[in-house]
Amino acid sequence: MLPAPEPTTAIRQNDIPAFLATYRITHYPVIVRTSRQVQGGGFGDQEKNPNTWTVYFLVDNQWAHIESARGHRREWGNLDRLESWLRDQGFRYFWVRNDIDPVAPSIPMPGPIGTNGPD
Repeated sequence: MLPAPEPTTAIRQNDIPAFLATYRITHYPVIVRTSRQVQGGGFGDQEKNPNTWTVYFLVDNQWAHIESARGHRREWGNLDRLESWLRDQGFRYFWVRNDIDPVAPSIPMPGPIGTNGPD
């Protein structure tokens, strides 16, 4: 598995069209499950919703997170809303990475059709 992207810089939402027009965003956006950094308002209940979604872009070969107008990292409590936001920005494809929430144990896959599984 590839290492998780670590942002080293920040961009603003209004930077995205210029970065796309000049081919400075060079990778699909990566949606990442992360611990909440912004507290208060809406989904900001730290006890009830300690994790949130954010998005990283590869800009000029550096991973960047999105900053709000107030200088805070943009966070979404709902993956559907983040997908809609990305589509509004012109992205049809993106990666999703969740290293926080538990994953169900693997289920053995059946073998070829007509068999009971691998021998």
